Amino acid sequence: MSSLGLDRVRAAKALAAFRLSCRELMRRADQSGLTRGADWQPACTAAQTASDPQAFFATNFETVQVGDGKAFATGYYIPEILGSRERRKGYDVPIYGRPTDLIDVDLGKFSDSLKGKSIRGRVDGRNFVPYYDRAQIESGAMTNAPIIGWAADPVALFFLQVQGSGDVRQPDGSTFRIGYDSQNGRDYTGIGKLMKDRGLLQPGRASMQDIVAWLRANPVQGRDIMRENRSYVFFRVLDGPALGALGLPVTGGITVAADAKFIPLGAPVFLSMDRIDATGLWIAQDTGGAIKGSNRIDTFWGSGREAEAIAGGMSARGTAFILVPRGTLARLQGGASGGTTPQP
Repeated sequence: MSSLGLDRVRAAKALAAFRLSCRELMRRADQSGLTRGADWQPACTAAQTASDPQAFFATNFETVQVGDGKAFATGYYIPEILGSRERRKGYDVPIYGRPTDLIDVDLGKFSDSLKGKSIRGRVDGRNFVPYYDRAQIESGAMTNAPIIGWAADPVALFFLQVQGSGDVRQPDGSTFRIGYDSQNGRDYTGIGKLMKDRGLLQPGRASMQDIVAWLRANPVQGRDIMRENRSYVFFRVLDGPALGALGLPVTGGITVAADAKFIPLGAPVFLSMDRIDATGLWIAQDTGGAIKGSNRIDTFWGSGREAEAIAGGMSARGTAFILVPRGTLARLQGGASGGTTPQP
């Protein structure tokens, strides 16, 4: 742990985020199989009174390399879009809440071999079928979802769905915040890669800002490209801060989204990357539709123009390490589970 060279300021912010995560760390089943709830008890108890953040992480944790060590990190943030709670001229793109006919099925309740797996869909007659995809929803096939607001720009709403939460600025200048409530169960497709593969984006011009500019300049073709991402996110109005997958507030520059099948949600993660702004100690407090696999990380940057600029251009490669409670390493030696490799 000491070899990671933890920055004191960053360690203090990470400690505060870790304290928030402790309740869920000890309560939730770790899908990665790396830890048990009780494993986190000593570190969580120590965190409540820790006064030296660097010493806290060095004393209470040991590191486990994630997978083959080839980590890839992108970024996300809280965007602001133009919209209205009521439909009015220029604000006619519906922002949907969770449909009443959207059903989550825990397959583990039907077979032990399917433990940890789930599907999402709807009932059609006597059959359980996939839920409507993006094109079907935008064409009006879905009739059982509340409309919680109206956006001015379909492209802005599309990217707010990618981010998972955001602020909606109304014509009178007031705002309301919306956050992820569910998703239609369809696989996520990154349209940036599609556009690059088709030569629609120039080399070196494939940031989120570049993609947005192209979609707005080519609205008909852009709509069809966005519909190739069949995933669709549903929102709810939030009264407080943006929440991550743990149901806890996320922290800009500290929270990361990860795949819970490989990284315990709530655990500290150290990234050693080829970008300085991505390198350092983070806390895995969120998940994402595009964040799949042992080494796929999404760094959260908060809100505002600076956060948008960093998140939109974030593309970093390097190595990810999970910080697990001391004693975990001995149990993992000789055959780590969850796509990890123990490190001394």
